[in-house]
Amino acid sequence: MSELTSRRGLLFGTAAIGAGALLAGCTSNESKDEPAAKDQPAADDKSGKPVTIGFAGPQADHGWLNAINDNAKSRAKKYSDVTLEITEGSNDTAAQIGQIETLINKKVDVLVVLPADGKALTQVGLKAMRAGIPVINLDRIFNTPQAYRCWIGGDNYGMGLNAGHYIGEKLKGKSNAKVIELAGLDNLELTKQRTQGFDDALKNYPNIKKVARQAAEFTVESGQAKMAQLLQAQSKFDALWNHDDDQGVGALRAIEQAGRDDFLMVGGAGALSAFQAIKQDDGVLKATVLYPPTMAASAIDLARALGQGKGVGGMAEFEIPASITLYSAVVDKTNVGQYMSTGFK
Repeated sequence: MSELTSRRGLLFGTAAIGAGALLAGCTSNESKDEPAAKDQPAADDKSGKPVTIGFAGPQADHGWLNAINDNAKSRAKKYSDVTLEITEGSNDTAAQIGQIETLINKKVDVLVVLPADGKALTQVGLKAMRAGIPVINLDRIFNTPQAYRCWIGGDNYGMGLNAGHYIGEKLKGKSNAKVIELAGLDNLELTKQRTQGFDDALKNYPNIKKVARQAAEFTVESGQAKMAQLLQAQSKFDALWNHDDDQGVGALRAIEQAGRDDFLMVGGAGALSAFQAIKQDDGVLKATVLYPPTMAASAIDLARALGQGKGVGGMAEFEIPASITLYSAVVDKTNVGQYMSTGFK
């Protein structure tokens, strides 16, 4: 079997051992054949076939993006059979395409790509797949499933939905409750999804009305400036949902400067500073909704399993899934200790 044929087998999920086990399970009624599914080759911590994983992400100019890189690196070090080829990272589309093409030319076994712009990098994803290199598309999705073997990412709509339900339950007994929203960049689809989820959740609580929304830019500075504007415009409200914990640092500064403590605040993403404030429980920040950067570690796990022709432990299938959407858990003082180690700086 040629190298290219072997790689194509990984792309399309073919595995001789998987097909054989399935065939045995389908053609026999004998009890000895029934447990075949649990004997599948699933990825585990034991050393196996060496796998070289190419990792290309955007520039780490945000706490969450830096955590993405850290999670990928630390996860790869866990495995003695994984070699990680990591690029410098860039928000320039042409530069990132060039970095990925370099990884393709190095003939890495699997690619993990968090594109600066999913649409703009779709073609290079297709190029890798056509070269027989399966792609794990991380978070920002390519335009076509043909450009990746597996997509793994967060749930932006779910973030808004869970933030809205958390606030809704906290304000359930309050008549004419008012909430405001400090969003992220409005030109990003993810921001629209987070707002839509939040609005849909609030429809379940007729006693609550969203009275203001301001878009910031996922930075500390913009969070402080836009929050100051919201506070000036809204003399009385009961809850705030802030889309991003980085801009939340600025928002909390503005809240402190204004001397306001008459509402509850829910953040987004899962920064360590947010976890620490929630644990301390002496301010307005009471919870944050996760957008876990641990997805990069999981992407390395998936790439390793794919490179070794294995499935995912705990699942009956012989191949890794085609897509995985992570859950946006709400972290408050009741469970913050569980998540503290995952917080990013």
